[in-house]
Amino acid sequence: MKTSHEHPTDYSRSPRQLPGTEIPAECAGWRLDAALAKLFPEHSRSRLQGWLKQGLIRLDGSAAESKRKVYGGERIEFDASAAAPPAPTLANAAEDIALNVVFEDAQLIVIDKPAGLVVHPGNGNASGTLMNALLHHEPQLAEIPRAGNLVRQMQARSVQRHYLALALGTVERDGIVDAPLGRHAVQRTKMAIVRGGGKEARTHYAVLERFAKATLLECRLETGRTHQIRVHLASIKHPLAGDSVYGKTRSGDARLDAFPRQALHAWRLALRHPATGAEMAWESPLPVDFAQLLEDLRHE
Repeated sequence: MKTSHEHPTDYSRSPRQLPGTEIPAECAGWRLDAALAKLFPEHSRSRLQGWLKQGLIRLDGSAAESKRKVYGGERIEFDASAAAPPAPTLANAAEDIALNVVFEDAQLIVIDKPAGLVVHPGNGNASGTLMNALLHHEPQLAEIPRAGNLVRQMQARSVQRHYLALALGTVERDGIVDAPLGRHAVQRTKMAIVRGGGKEARTHYAVLERFAKATLLECRLETGRTHQIRVHLASIKHPLAGDSVYGKTRSGDARLDAFPRQALHAWRLALRHPATGAEMAWESPLPVDFAQLLEDLRHE
Protein backbone atom coordinates (compact mmCIF):
# COMPACT_ATOMS: atom_id res chain seq x y z
CA MET A 1 0.00 0.00 0.00
CA LYS A 2 1.48 3.33 -1.02
CA THR A 3 0.57 6.95 -0.50
CA SER A 4 0.67 9.20 -3.52
CA HIS A 5 1.68 12.81 -3.84
CA GLU A 6 -0.73 14.92 -1.83
CA HIS A 7 -2.36 18.07 -3.17
CA PRO A 8 -2.29 20.72 -0.41
CA THR A 9 -3.57 24.17 -1.27
CA ASP A 10 -0.46 26.07 -0.20
CA TYR A 11 1.88 24.51 -2.78
CA SER A 12 2.14 25.16 -6.51
CA ARG A 13 4.47 24.26 -9.35
CA SER A 14 6.43 27.50 -8.79
CA PRO A 15 8.66 28.19 -5.79
CA ARG A 16 7.11 29.96 -2.85
CA GLN A 17 7.84 33.50 -1.74
CA LEU A 18 9.56 33.00 1.59
CA PRO A 19 10.82 36.39 2.82
CA GLY A 20 12.86 36.05 5.95
CA THR A 21 13.54 32.31 5.62
CA GLU A 22 17.03 31.56 6.90
CA ILE A 23 19.48 28.70 6.56
CA PRO A 24 19.52 26.99 9.98
CA ALA A 25 22.75 26.63 11.93
CA GLU A 26 22.59 22.83 11.65
CA CYS A 27 23.30 23.17 7.90
CA ALA A 28 26.61 24.97 8.46
CA GLY A 29 29.23 23.70 6.02
CA TRP A 30 26.68 22.17 3.64
CA ARG A 31 26.28 22.92 -0.05
CA LEU A 32 23.46 25.35 -0.73
CA ASP A 33 21.44 22.82 -2.76
CA ALA A 34 21.68 20.26 0.05
CA ALA A 35 20.48 22.81 2.61
CA LEU A 36 17.56 23.80 0.36
CA ALA A 37 16.60 20.13 -0.13
CA LYS A 38 16.40 19.73 3.65
CA LEU A 39 14.37 22.90 4.13
CA PHE A 40 11.96 22.24 1.26
CA PRO A 41 11.54 18.45 0.85
CA GLU A 42 8.38 18.98 -1.21
CA HIS A 43 10.66 20.00 -4.12
CA SER A 44 13.20 17.67 -5.73
CA ARG A 45 16.86 18.57 -5.42
CA SER A 46 17.19 18.76 -9.23
CA ARG A 47 14.30 21.25 -9.39
CA LEU A 48 15.90 23.40 -6.70
CA GLN A 49 19.21 23.27 -8.60
CA GLY A 50 17.38 24.39 -11.74
CA TRP A 51 15.86 27.35 -9.96
CA LEU A 52 19.29 28.27 -8.60
CA LYS A 53 20.73 28.23 -12.14
CA GLN A 54 17.88 30.47 -13.31
CA GLY A 55 18.60 32.91 -10.50
CA LEU A 56 15.14 32.40 -9.02
CA ILE A 57 16.52 31.53 -5.59
CA ARG A 58 18.65 34.24 -4.04
CA LEU A 59 20.93 34.03 -1.04
CA ASP A 60 21.36 37.25 0.95
CA GLY A 61 19.93 39.14 -2.02
CA SER A 62 22.24 37.67 -4.68
CA ALA A 63 22.19 34.73 -7.06
CA ALA A 64 24.18 31.75 -5.82
CA GLU A 65 25.51 28.45 -7.19
CA SER A 66 24.36 25.04 -5.98
CA LYS A 67 27.82 24.15 -4.68
CA ARG A 68 28.24 27.30 -2.59
CA LYS A 69 28.83 26.53 1.08
CA VAL A 70 26.45 27.97 3.66
CA TYR A 71 27.19 28.75 7.30
CA GLY A 72 23.76 29.35 8.83
CA GLY A 73 21.77 32.55 9.07
CA GLU A 74 21.79 33.36 5.34
CA ARG A 75 18.50 34.76 4.04
CA ILE A 76 16.67 32.87 1.27
CA GLU A 77 14.29 34.51 -1.19
CA PHE A 78 12.41 32.83 -4.06
CA ASP A 79 11.20 34.67 -7.17
CA ALA A 80 7.98 32.75 -7.78
CA SER A 81 6.76 34.86 -10.68
CA ALA A 82 9.39 33.77 -13.23
CA ALA A 83 9.42 30.01 -12.68
CA ALA A 84 8.43 27.89 -15.69
CA PRO A 85 6.85 24.42 -15.52
CA PRO A 86 9.17 21.46 -16.17
CA ALA A 87 9.27 20.23 -19.77
CA PRO A 88 7.28 17.05 -20.46
CA THR A 89 9.32 13.84 -20.56
CA LEU A 90 8.63 10.14 -20.92
CA ALA A 91 9.15 9.81 -17.17
CA ASN A 92 6.32 12.21 -16.33
CA ALA A 93 3.93 11.04 -19.06
CA ALA A 94 0.45 9.86 -18.07
CA GLU A 95 -0.22 6.16 -18.73
CA ASP A 96 -3.48 4.25 -18.47
CA ILE A 97 -2.46 1.72 -15.81
CA ALA A 98 -5.10 0.26 -13.51
CA LEU A 99 -4.87 1.35 -9.87
CA ASN A 100 -6.50 -0.01 -6.71
CA VAL A 101 -7.52 3.26 -5.05
CA VAL A 102 -8.23 2.64 -1.36
CA PHE A 103 -9.00 6.24 -0.42
CA GLU A 104 -9.13 9.54 -2.29
CA ASP A 105 -10.14 13.11 -1.52
CA ALA A 106 -8.92 16.57 -2.54
CA GLN A 107 -5.66 16.27 -0.58
CA LEU A 108 -4.78 12.59 -0.46
CA ILE A 109 -4.74 9.43 -2.56
CA VAL A 110 -3.97 6.05 -0.98
CA ILE A 111 -3.07 3.27 -3.42
CA ASP A 112 -2.82 -0.46 -2.68
CA LYS A 113 0.20 -1.01 -4.93
CA PRO A 114 0.63 -4.51 -6.37
CA ALA A 115 3.99 -6.26 -6.17
CA GLY A 116 6.15 -5.53 -9.18
CA LEU A 117 4.80 -2.05 -9.94
CA VAL A 118 7.76 0.36 -9.69
CA VAL A 119 6.95 3.60 -7.87
CA HIS A 120 9.09 6.19 -9.68
CA PRO A 121 10.76 6.20 -13.13
CA GLY A 122 14.46 5.41 -12.97
CA ASN A 123 17.21 3.33 -14.53
CA GLY A 124 15.58 0.47 -16.42
CA ASN A 125 12.07 1.80 -15.65
CA ALA A 126 11.56 4.92 -17.75
CA SER A 127 7.80 4.38 -17.83
CA GLY A 128 5.07 2.04 -16.63
CA THR A 129 5.41 3.19 -13.03
CA LEU A 130 3.00 4.16 -10.28
CA MET A 131 3.80 7.80 -10.97
CA ASN A 132 2.80 7.43 -14.65
CA ALA A 133 -0.44 5.73 -13.56
CA LEU A 134 -1.25 8.50 -11.07
CA LEU A 135 -0.71 11.20 -13.69
CA HIS A 136 -3.36 9.48 -15.84
CA HIS A 137 -5.68 9.06 -12.85
CA GLU A 138 -5.30 12.71 -11.78
CA PRO A 139 -3.50 14.99 -14.31
CA GLN A 140 -3.32 17.86 -11.78
CA LEU A 141 -0.65 15.91 -9.90
CA ALA A 142 1.84 17.04 -12.57
CA GLU A 143 1.52 20.60 -11.27
CA ILE A 144 2.45 20.03 -7.65
CA PRO A 145 5.65 19.17 -5.77
CA ARG A 146 6.60 15.65 -4.83
CA ALA A 147 5.14 15.41 -1.35
CA GLY A 148 5.24 18.28 1.14
CA ASN A 149 3.17 17.62 4.25
CA LEU A 150 3.60 13.85 4.20
CA VAL A 151 7.37 14.23 3.94
CA ARG A 152 7.29 16.33 7.08
CA GLN A 153 5.10 13.76 8.83
CA MET A 154 7.64 11.07 7.97
CA GLN A 155 10.43 13.25 9.31
CA ALA A 156 8.42 13.71 12.52
CA ARG A 157 7.87 9.91 12.70
CA SER A 158 4.07 10.35 12.71
CA VAL A 159 3.45 8.21 9.60
CA GLN A 160 3.18 4.57 10.69
CA ARG A 161 4.18 1.92 8.13
CA HIS A 162 3.90 -1.76 8.99
CA TYR A 163 5.08 -4.62 6.77
CA LEU A 164 4.88 -8.40 6.84
CA ALA A 165 8.21 -9.96 5.93
CA LEU A 166 9.18 -13.60 5.52
CA ALA A 167 12.83 -13.78 6.55
CA LEU A 168 15.06 -16.78 5.97
CA GLY A 169 16.31 -18.69 9.00
CA THR A 170 15.14 -18.65 12.60
CA VAL A 171 14.83 -15.18 14.12
CA GLU A 172 15.15 -15.81 17.86
CA ARG A 173 13.63 -12.61 19.26
CA ASP A 174 12.19 -9.19 18.46
CA GLY A 175 14.68 -6.45 17.75
CA ILE A 176 15.71 -3.19 16.10
CA VAL A 177 18.18 -2.59 13.29
CA ASP A 178 19.60 0.92 13.58
CA ALA A 179 22.04 1.34 10.69
CA PRO A 180 22.44 4.21 8.18
CA LEU A 181 21.82 3.48 4.50
CA GLY A 182 23.32 4.83 1.29
CA ARG A 183 24.27 3.75 -2.21
CA HIS A 184 26.55 0.74 -2.48
CA ALA A 185 30.10 1.94 -3.15
CA VAL A 186 30.53 -0.32 -6.21
CA GLN A 187 27.08 -1.58 -7.27
CA ARG A 188 25.27 1.72 -7.58
CA THR A 189 21.83 0.19 -8.13
CA LYS A 190 22.03 -1.40 -4.69
CA MET A 191 21.79 0.10 -1.22
CA ALA A 192 24.10 -0.74 1.66
CA ILE A 193 24.82 0.09 5.28
CA VAL A 194 27.11 3.13 5.13
CA ARG A 195 28.72 4.07 8.40
CA GLY A 196 29.64 7.72 8.74
CA GLY A 197 27.92 8.87 5.57
CA GLY A 198 24.59 7.15 5.12
CA LYS A 199 21.14 8.43 5.99
CA GLU A 200 19.58 7.51 9.32
CA ALA A 201 17.54 4.29 9.04
CA ARG A 202 15.78 2.36 11.78
CA THR A 203 13.64 -0.81 11.46
CA HIS A 204 11.74 -2.49 14.31
CA TYR A 205 10.88 -6.16 13.82
CA ALA A 206 8.73 -8.58 15.82
CA VAL A 207 8.41 -12.35 15.43
CA LEU A 208 4.90 -13.45 14.41
CA GLU A 209 5.41 -17.08 13.37
CA ARG A 210 8.32 -19.49 12.94
CA PHE A 211 8.75 -22.20 10.32
CA ALA A 212 11.52 -24.75 9.76
CA LYS A 213 13.56 -22.51 7.44
CA ALA A 214 11.97 -19.07 7.77
CA THR A 215 10.35 -16.61 10.20
CA LEU A 216 7.36 -14.36 9.59
CA LEU A 217 8.07 -10.88 10.94
CA GLU A 218 6.15 -7.67 11.37
CA CYS A 219 8.44 -4.77 10.49
CA ARG A 220 7.75 -1.19 11.50
CA LEU A 221 9.69 1.64 9.89
CA GLU A 222 10.81 4.77 11.68
CA THR A 223 12.41 5.96 8.44
CA GLY A 224 11.62 5.23 4.81
CA ARG A 225 14.88 4.62 2.97
CA THR A 226 15.12 2.78 -0.33
CA HIS A 227 15.27 -1.02 0.22
CA GLN A 228 15.43 -0.40 3.99
CA ILE A 229 13.82 -3.63 5.21
CA ARG A 230 15.66 -5.73 2.63
CA VAL A 231 19.10 -4.36 3.56
CA HIS A 232 18.48 -4.32 7.31
CA LEU A 233 17.25 -7.93 7.47
CA ALA A 234 20.11 -9.10 5.26
CA SER A 235 22.53 -7.34 7.63
CA ILE A 236 21.37 -9.55 10.53
CA LYS A 237 21.73 -12.69 8.37
CA HIS A 238 17.98 -13.07 7.80
CA PRO A 239 17.33 -11.80 4.25
CA LEU A 240 13.89 -11.86 2.72
CA ALA A 241 12.74 -15.01 0.98
CA GLY A 242 12.76 -14.42 -2.76
CA ASP A 243 15.22 -11.52 -2.59
CA SER A 244 17.80 -12.30 -5.28
CA VAL A 245 19.62 -8.99 -4.77
CA TYR A 246 20.29 -9.01 -1.02
CA GLY A 247 19.40 -12.61 -0.16
CA LYS A 248 20.55 -16.17 -0.59
CA THR A 249 20.03 -18.26 -3.70
CA ARG A 250 19.39 -21.42 -1.63
CA SER A 251 17.58 -21.71 1.69
CA GLY A 252 17.21 -25.48 1.98
CA ASP A 253 13.46 -25.30 1.26
CA ALA A 254 12.37 -25.58 -2.37
CA ARG A 255 9.17 -23.62 -1.71
CA LEU A 256 11.10 -20.64 -0.40
CA ASP A 257 13.69 -20.85 -3.18
CA ALA A 258 10.97 -20.92 -5.86
CA PHE A 259 9.13 -17.83 -4.59
CA PRO A 260 9.49 -15.41 -7.55
CA ARG A 261 9.71 -12.10 -5.66
CA GLN A 262 10.61 -10.58 -2.32
CA ALA A 263 8.31 -11.93 0.39
CA LEU A 264 7.42 -8.48 1.69
CA HIS A 265 3.99 -6.86 2.01
CA ALA A 266 2.97 -3.38 3.19
CA TRP A 267 -0.10 -4.29 5.25
CA ARG A 268 -0.88 -1.20 7.35
CA LEU A 269 -0.54 2.54 6.86
CA ALA A 270 -1.57 5.19 9.39
CA LEU A 271 -1.17 8.98 9.26
CA ARG A 272 -2.77 12.31 10.06
CA HIS A 273 -4.86 13.74 7.25
CA PRO A 274 -2.82 16.65 5.80
CA ALA A 275 -5.83 19.02 5.79
CA THR A 276 -8.04 17.96 8.72
CA GLY A 277 -5.45 16.45 11.05
CA ALA A 278 -7.71 13.43 11.60
CA GLU A 279 -5.98 10.12 12.37
CA MET A 280 -6.53 7.69 9.49
CA ALA A 281 -5.43 4.09 8.86
CA TRP A 282 -5.75 1.49 6.13
CA GLU A 283 -4.87 -2.21 5.91
CA SER A 284 -4.18 -4.42 2.92
CA PRO A 285 -4.72 -8.22 2.85
CA LEU A 286 -1.85 -10.51 1.93
CA PRO A 287 -1.48 -11.12 -1.81
CA VAL A 288 -2.58 -14.59 -2.90
CA ASP A 289 0.94 -15.88 -3.64
CA PHE A 290 2.32 -14.76 -0.26
CA ALA A 291 -0.67 -16.19 1.64
CA GLN A 292 -0.33 -19.50 -0.21
CA LEU A 293 3.37 -19.73 0.62
CA LEU A 294 2.61 -19.30 4.32
CA GLU A 295 -0.08 -21.99 4.17
CA ASP A 296 2.33 -24.38 2.48
CA LEU A 297 4.95 -23.75 5.18
CA ARG A 298 2.39 -24.37 7.93
CA HIS A 299 1.75 -27.89 6.58
CA GLU A 300 5.25 -29.24 7.00
